[in-house]
Amino acid sequence: MSDVVLRVAGLAKVFRKPFNRKRVTAVRGLSFEVERGEIFGFLGPNGAGKTTTIKMLMGLIAPTTGTMEILGIRAPSAAVMTKVGFLPENPYVYPYLSPREFVTLCGSLSGLRGSMLRDRVVQVIDRVGVGYAIDRAARSLSKGMLQRIAFAAALVHDPELLVLDEPMSGLDPVGRKEVRDMIVEEKQRGRTVFFSSHILSDVEMLCDRVCILRRGEVVVAGALRDLLSVGKRHSEVTIVGASDALRAALSPIARATRAVGELLVMEVEGDGAVRDLVERVLADGARLQSIAVKRETLEDLFVRRAL
Repeated sequence: MSDVVLRVAGLAKVFRKPFNRKRVTAVRGLSFEVERGEIFGFLGPNGAGKTTTIKMLMGLIAPTTGTMEILGIRAPSAAVMTKVGFLPENPYVYPYLSPREFVTLCGSLSGLRGSMLRDRVVQVIDRVGVGYAIDRAARSLSKGMLQRIAFAAALVHDPELLVLDEPMSGLDPVGRKEVRDMIVEEKQRGRTVFFSSHILSDVEMLCDRVCILRRGEVVVAGALRDLLSVGKRHSEVTIVGASDALRAALSPIARATRAVGELLVMEVEGDGAVRDLVERVLADGARLQSIAVKRETLEDLFVRRAL
């Protein structure tokens, strides 16, 4: 059995505007792989091409060029989609159906029948926390509850691959935590999770590897433990009472400087630079308030490479 669950090679999508027929390139030659059993984060600013890529993977729009494989089968394919659970960015739950009816419909489309379908529907609706409203009309439920119902529909047929586009959308902090926990549980069950999100703290907490897009192209890809390694850190030094002469002398040492009232906060890379800065501060008669070592976060990496 291959360790690669999802493979994308040279994927591109070009749209044409409806009136002037001008070409707009949304995705430019994407290539990446998602390995079995991992949580893979698919990131990028608005307009980077994330949702367009996901729609191509799910067969909702056709690629202009490139190839896609899911579980070793050329995608899109009706055969392989029964093994994929998909939560779109803006899921539509039929307003006159109850959660039980909607999830039953989705399960039957994936081939479930009879008592197995009935049991799975109740299990997944309970699991996403909407069991108390299982027979209410969807039109009476909140956006966050509808998001949970759509998540249940993605889980009902016990897929091998979960594709989640903004799964925390519309959820409060408690709901976000519950969805994070469910994603981790799916990984522990051997499921592979591919998800897109703007909530970078959630991505950093959950993902094994990430791929960051900018204007339809991959600008960062790799394991989070490597991208945010211990070596990628800096020290934040806070100084009280720095003279203008000291500020000018320290400016070439720091990679960033900001003033907060009488405080001067300087970001410095490397132990040697910190030692040099401290010696100059003490020689000038200013006072060190604090020295804090900070590592690069996913948000830092995202801002630096994707914007």
